[in-house]
Amino acid sequence: MGEITITNIGKAYKQYSSRWLRLKEWVSPFNHSYHQLKWVLQDISFTVKSGEAVGLIGINGAGKSTLLKIITGTTQPTTGSVHITGRVAALLELGMGFHPDFTGRQNAYMAGQLLGMSVNEITELMSDIEAFAEIGDYIDQPVRVYSSGMQMRLAFSVATARRPDVLIIDEALSVGDAYFQHKSFDRIREFRKLGTTLLIVSHDKLAIQAICDRAILLNAGLLAMQGQPEQIMDYYNALIAEKENLTVKQSIQADGKLQTISGTGEASVKDIVLIDVNDQPVEIINVGSQLTLKITVAVHQPIPRLVLGYMIKDRLGQPIYGTNTHIKKRAIDNVSMGETLTYCFNFALNLGPGTYSIATALVSTDTHLENNYEWRDLALIFTVVNINHDYFIGNCWLDPTLDIKRI
Repeated sequence: MGEITITNIGKAYKQYSSRWLRLKEWVSPFNHSYHQLKWVLQDISFTVKSGEAVGLIGINGAGKSTLLKIITGTTQPTTGSVHITGRVAALLELGMGFHPDFTGRQNAYMAGQLLGMSVNEITELMSDIEAFAEIGDYIDQPVRVYSSGMQMRLAFSVATARRPDVLIIDEALSVGDAYFQHKSFDRIREFRKLGTTLLIVSHDKLAIQAICDRAILLNAGLLAMQGQPEQIMDYYNALIAEKENLTVKQSIQADGKLQTISGTGEASVKDIVLIDVNDQPVEIINVGSQLTLKITVAVHQPIPRLVLGYMIKDRLGQPIYGTNTHIKKRAIDNVSMGETLTYCFNFALNLGPGTYSIATALVSTDTHLENNYEWRDLALIFTVVNINHDYFIGNCWLDPTLDIKRI
């Protein structure tokens, strides 16, 4: 089975102040150095165990793609080593290795051989490759006439024509239509059940949290942290909002979950509670109950415009529902220092049984990327139970009426 071991990986590129210094270094008889090293990766070490799925995330320029190229052998590290066991399939840059003047079928043969398959094996698999890619007669057209989505369909189909021991994917699945993305992730989930080791780079929070057992965060070429996907994605979102690590805080809650709080601090959530129809706070709630989400906000500095948003997430951290006072056209202008604001959101909790959390955001617009006063994950945790409704499956209660006619 496949396993990936990364030990003290570093990657540096030579930088010259002018091209003449590069030439001077090449012809220097005394091996003088005229360059400076720019490190894009430093001291990266981790292991992806057999059958494990790991997500690799980080803001643009963090070094994710460079690390994957080192892992797959297309780039050599400056320091450290990579050890992989088992058969590897990698889907890095879109259409990587495809020749634009060759047909899709010809490129499939070339790409398959690069993955270690024989010509006879590719011939046997070609009908499956065509069926999964669903590009029709384009399979015999030059790749230069393909759209980016068609290239991704063919590349993914070839890379996964047979189940690899290790599957490495770099953002390629973000290209193309929603139908094929769902189809691709279904195949990845199937491989996972059969024991394939997965390393995936994606900015798609839902994909990381739905597929991966663990996530690794790269920041400025360093391994910043690793852990549960929800915790890492919360921290990653906070880094995006702040653009720096100065106001991002994490703390372990009583239930063992890691809470992330970020923001500039002009306002903060002072209290948050769910209240039932009897005006009593509740933490265990029946499906479909009428509730009020009461959030109390303390204002510490004058704010020209204040928007409060909340998001309900399931136990994996995937969003179930979110809204804010900007969307509801209830933002408040010219808030003074020392004010306390109480917000009451009233709704029926039509969720399925399970554990959920609520995240809050205090911002100035409809996004936390500008004027992020406070972003608070796991602000409240509650449990939904089914006491008096028919059994159903899923995280939403969409109870239908039923009419049947027999003819």
